[in-house]
Amino acid sequence: MTTYTDKGKPPVGGKFLSFDHVRFWVGNAKQAASFYCARMGFEPLGYRGLETGSRVTAAHAVKQNKIVFVFESAYEPDNKEMGDHLSRHGDGVRDIAFNVEDIDTIVKVAKQKGAKIIRDIWEETDEFGVVRFATIQTYGDTHHTLVDKSKYKGFFLPGFVKTPEDVLTKQLPATLLNFIDHIVGNQPDKEMEPVAKWYEECLQFHRFWSVDDTQLHTQYSALRSIVMTNWEETVKMPINEPAPGKKRSQIQEYVEYYGGAGVQHIALNTSDIIEAIKNLRARGVEFLNVPDSYYEMLKSRLRSSKVKIAEDLNILQKLKILIDYDENGYLLQIFTKNMQDRPTLFIEVIQRHNHNGFGAGNFQALFEAIELEQAKRGNL
Repeated sequence: MTTYTDKGKPPVGGKFLSFDHVRFWVGNAKQAASFYCARMGFEPLGYRGLETGSRVTAAHAVKQNKIVFVFESAYEPDNKEMGDHLSRHGDGVRDIAFNVEDIDTIVKVAKQKGAKIIRDIWEETDEFGVVRFATIQTYGDTHHTLVDKSKYKGFFLPGFVKTPEDVLTKQLPATLLNFIDHIVGNQPDKEMEPVAKWYEECLQFHRFWSVDDTQLHTQYSALRSIVMTNWEETVKMPINEPAPGKKRSQIQEYVEYYGGAGVQHIALNTSDIIEAIKNLRARGVEFLNVPDSYYEMLKSRLRSSKVKIAEDLNILQKLKILIDYDENGYLLQIFTKNMQDRPTLFIEVIQRHNHNGFGAGNFQALFEAIELEQAKRGNL
């Protein structure tokens, strides 16, 4: 495992502040948004569609604290771009949008470095002000939209109207998810390095953390991962690829079912993972199962460690929450089962206690849990 302390040269102007929102292309945006509200504890935020003058697509935005997901579907039968995307990838992430400052410089550098500009800088306005956007191609069919909201006071984005409260959400327990911690992109074998380089050159990101297949492997499968981040380290983008193993790894399974590179999971940060997972389970969210042997091994390792886990280990075991730690601190994490029929995208819930890693110590347990699910699907 490598933690990179050298950030390289500071970027030439332009600043990435945070994840702004994640846009999914789905078969039925209304129902997908409702699923994330009912199961994951999001609340309706905004709507854009026929009634607001959007003739081509419907978009439903949902929010939880600083996390915003937007689900978008086509209205017309022959929308080829969205139709082809759905047929190839199924429901999935089309766009990871970043909140930025000085969008002009970011786009200028990306162009100079050869990034594919999907849509050059444009503006949208309403009574709350103006938002400037630009869209760049990243891995696979995934995009990054840069969003400059410095002159905007609205609740989300121009073109959206507020959606009424969901009567159901008020009756269900709060799920306490605060912000997007990181978003992981899976690549076909040998594609991880070029993608990492693309983030370094085109977006002026730097390497934050990496592991290779000597550290991350089970009896059957292995992966390599490099975490890319912006100068301020507020936006983390792990990039994974499968490594050769005896059987098909979960990364390979993803790439085959998604039809190429794409977003594998979105990690949502909480400051109370026990309460969050109790409430998510109460709402019917399904998580990967971790064998009790994992906790037996963990408890014996922790006895000889300086790290003290504040949470009750028996409760963590009951909820199947994983623990990774080093000499400075620890993190708690758990992974949902797939959020749609295809074995592609899932959600991670993470809580950090002075630990900036990505759960390398848990990859063995996580992989074994995923391999059990893969075996059930006949895909191992």
